[in-house]
Amino acid sequence: MTGAGAPDDQPVDCHDLRVAVVAARWHEQVMDGLLAGATRALDDYQVEEPGVVRVPGSFELPVVARALAETGYEAIVALGVVIRGGTPHFDYVCSAATDGLARIAVDTGAAIGFGLLTCDTEQQALDRAGLEGSQEDKGYEATAAALSTAMTLRNIRRGYAPESP
Repeated sequence: MTGAGAPDDQPVDCHDLRVAVVAARWHEQVMDGLLAGATRALDDYQVEEPGVVRVPGSFELPVVARALAETGYEAIVALGVVIRGGTPHFDYVCSAATDGLARIAVDTGAAIGFGLLTCDTEQQALDRAGLEGSQEDKGYEATAAALSTAMTLRNIRRGYAPESP
């Protein structure tokens, strides 16, 4: 695991964005870390009143994210974790959640922060959860990506030309 290649974006003022976090409850320690990282990013980006919704597991993330998008949230951060086991359950849940979240982004135009950890082991999830000793903070990264994308979408919708490369 490495964060190599990650963008070096700096937080921007997102105080007036409607933002929600939808987070699974499975794997409590990992989810606590992901939510803490999301909260740090929301604070850094000056989001004033984010909504937080909990769902049973990662499979439920898309349906709730869609409901949030349909009620006007501009950025939705989806946080969950699926750890590979000995059955195909892992593949089905990962595929359904990933495909569903991507479809919501395209269908609704909401910025979706993809914070779904798909790991082979619990240790891999802990290493990405933003906990003390973790190598990465995927809750923060997914939130920052959603906020940055939401601001870009807002600017495009207001007629601002995209930046030149």
